[in-house]
Amino acid sequence: MADIVLETERLILRTIDEGEVELHDRSLNTPAVMEHLGGVKEPHELEAKHARNMALYAREGFSFLFGIEKTTGDLVAHVGVKRIDLEGAPNQGDHEIGWLIREDRWRRGYAMEAVRAVVDWAFGGRVGAPHVVAITNPSNVGSWKLMEKLGMERREDLDFIGPNSEIDGGRIIQYSLTKAQWEQSQ
Repeated sequence: MADIVLETERLILRTIDEGEVELHDRSLNTPAVMEHLGGVKEPHELEAKHARNMALYAREGFSFLFGIEKTTGDLVAHVGVKRIDLEGAPNQGDHEIGWLIREDRWRRGYAMEAVRAVVDWAFGGRVGAPHVVAITNPSNVGSWKLMEKLGMERREDLDFIGPNSEIDGGRIIQYSLTKAQWEQSQ
């Protein structure tokens, strides 16, 4: 049974449950949504991702969550916080925030709404992160523009080459935000 972790004006952000691969695949695993993340994933890859999220939540009390639209009950987001573990990252173990929004909900403010709730959660008591980072590739303009709108700072010193060389030659860029910066912006 999924736990409701956060709530926003339009979304319920809840844990991922076993058996939700088909829902994830149908709603979020599309060529457009996954364009900057290495492309559409196979069901076994989604199942492994869900297992990692469920284990992380059980162990540390945070993970990536599903965003359910209140008015429709539709899955519209995959958003949350985890420890950065991408091969090549110089800041392994930092708290990383991230998000995916269903294509038919783009440009409606869902990403900002969901991510603001996740940043509050990351800096709150349960997670207690001193700072958060977000990663993307240089060509994912929508992603890094949202990072900037959140008040995150570009951190060229944390850039690295990741394992997915098909996108931007594997170049990964990072932004960061401290708890103090977040509190000053609120």
